[in-house]
Amino acid sequence: MGQGNSGFSAAGLRRLREVLARHVESGKIPGLVALVGRGEETHVEAIGTMRHDGGAPMRRDTIFRMASTSKPVAVSATMVLLDECRLRLDDPVDVWLPELADRQVLKRPDGPLDDTVPARRPILVRDLLTSMLGLGLDMTAKGSPILAALFEQGVYGQEDGWLLPAPGPDEWMRRLGTLPLAYQPGERWQYNLSDDVLGVLVARVTGQSFEEFLRERIFDPLGMKDTGFHVPADKIDRLPPLYAPDWQTGEFNVEDEAEGGHHSKPPAFPSSGGGLDSTADDYHAYFRMLLNGGTHNGRRILSRPAVELMTTNQLPPEQLAARMAWARDAVHLGYGLGQHGGWGFGMAVRTYRGDYAPVGQFGWDGGAGTTTYADPHNQLVGILLTQTGMSTPDSARAIHDFWTTLYQAIDD
Repeated sequence: MGQGNSGFSAAGLRRLREVLARHVESGKIPGLVALVGRGEETHVEAIGTMRHDGGAPMRRDTIFRMASTSKPVAVSATMVLLDECRLRLDDPVDVWLPELADRQVLKRPDGPLDDTVPARRPILVRDLLTSMLGLGLDMTAKGSPILAALFEQGVYGQEDGWLLPAPGPDEWMRRLGTLPLAYQPGERWQYNLSDDVLGVLVARVTGQSFEEFLRERIFDPLGMKDTGFHVPADKIDRLPPLYAPDWQTGEFNVEDEAEGGHHSKPPAFPSSGGGLDSTADDYHAYFRMLLNGGTHNGRRILSRPAVELMTTNQLPPEQLAARMAWARDAVHLGYGLGQHGGWGFGMAVRTYRGDYAPVGQFGWDGGAGTTTYADPHNQLVGILLTQTGMSTPDSARAIHDFWTTLYQAIDD
């Protein structure tokens, strides 16, 4: 370890393990899996147990609900279609998604749903890729009629409080098509909804299910054998429960059981925004492919320009301001999603140095307590997976400490 500029210092990795073990020993996080990769070197820590009350230990091949960390992986399906000229960045989506043609747009984003003006232009493929379709999951706008309507229409959320969409893709699009946009297309960055629309777009362009296309073009070529939109019965013992600890009492409430839970059967809606299950090694293969400019073991998965495009900030300054306002609110709400600045396609891209990571680092975090970023400058991939939701500060602190210690462990 620590030879040349390929890897990490032994002392740094020990410290990384100690810091993570402390989070588990505190009783706030039952267990975690951390993977750090640099050059040819990969180092994995599996600490603690799958369940809060003990039982099976965390393992390197434990399967996690990736939640929003699905976005940077799922967006690759659209990049394949751009590479093959089956889609173009500035194509209107109307031909594939007629439900989104001829949009009405709210005069004020927090105004009544019937006070609208016509959209100035159609929604483009580019708007979906950059999260600028004009509608999104803006939790900072609590109390706005449009946010309430997204939940009432079942575009978001299920009866038991689960956030991912319940209806199948066509019915979901129909419901989405009954609502106005909150902003003009391309006018403002808004979180999450665009990603789910991309999954429907890919399925309609290819005539395959979204998962089928991802498996054929991304998962199988990368050897991502444990990645999909549910965990089959013969692997369900590798999925921990998802906990939503009560941050006031500290009690561990199970938000989603493994067996019989939301991820135990194929969903009606394969959510590009938050539905994937995966492992540290599968995610490492994907992010390493991005660092390699789109190749894996000599095989091309995405073109180099496609990778460069998706991992480059796409937001102009006024959009960055809206994105950072969202991030600040997210931090106040207890989600540790702060210092990045920019946004590429389906992922954050650092545009300024706000912590230990350099400008250009790309990736994202997930509400189930997951984080994955790659850093071209240091040729580094870092992955930390828990199943303790980020609605409590504990997962957010563990994630913060993971990145702080990982960057200190770099040995050049």
